[in-house]
Amino acid sequence: MGKAKSPTASKSPAAKAVAKTKPAVAPPASAEATAALSLAPIDPKPRAIPTPPANLDSLVKRVAWPAMQTLHRIHRDQFQADQFNPGPNGNARFSPILDEHGTSIATIYGGATFECAVMETVFHDVPHAPGLKTVAKRKLKQHRHSLLVASMDITLADLGSTALRKLGIPRVDLIDSDKDIYPQTRQWAEAIHVQCADVQGLSWVSRQDDGARAIILFKNRLPDDALTIVGMSVDIVTDPDTYAALIELAETIGVKVTGK
Repeated sequence: MGKAKSPTASKSPAAKAVAKTKPAVAPPASAEATAALSLAPIDPKPRAIPTPPANLDSLVKRVAWPAMQTLHRIHRDQFQADQFNPGPNGNARFSPILDEHGTSIATIYGGATFECAVMETVFHDVPHAPGLKTVAKRKLKQHRHSLLVASMDITLADLGSTALRKLGIPRVDLIDSDKDIYPQTRQWAEAIHVQCADVQGLSWVSRQDDGARAIILFKNRLPDDALTIVGMSVDIVTDPDTYAALIELAETIGVKVTGK
């Protein structure tokens, strides 16, 4: 005697159609496609900025850093107040650079004000972002504030926005660009040094502190007595007045100095 079949619920035509339809499944990626994806670069190449022209000597506007004008310098304590950084290490906008023979050009960075010098060095990498930002106190240590005056008028290439128009490069490329562009901005410093034999450094309105001028000086274009030290160099952390001025600037830009 055969077994009775269990009853089943009847299905509507629409339900039967759904039951017969299977979801589409994407075919697996080929080995070649997977390999191509794994080899694809994560970061794009830096954008290209204009290259220096060959007639810079006729295009560059010269400005003077007057004799006896004070230059503020924030520097590592491995250097004396008036000691040029010999290179070739580092990664700054206009240094390290080489002359036409491939020799490293010693340089000094400075600013017209204490605030400018600080913003161009120890606070250089503070992001342009709202809200609280932090800087570790340990990153401020082993830095000194020195004051220098020029014993002569120093001839600088003007890299202000107006002067840059004649050079064919906007400020956003040469002065306001980020670190990935620095190898290209250093080419401009090298080209100016090579083509403009009378130029002893560069001058621009600081990106970090647009109320003051920043400069870089070329040691091989200056006499040994071009700079005179004023007063004593002080540690920016252990000198009370200097550290107080630094903290006041930090508060202005929304930075909290943390740690010991």
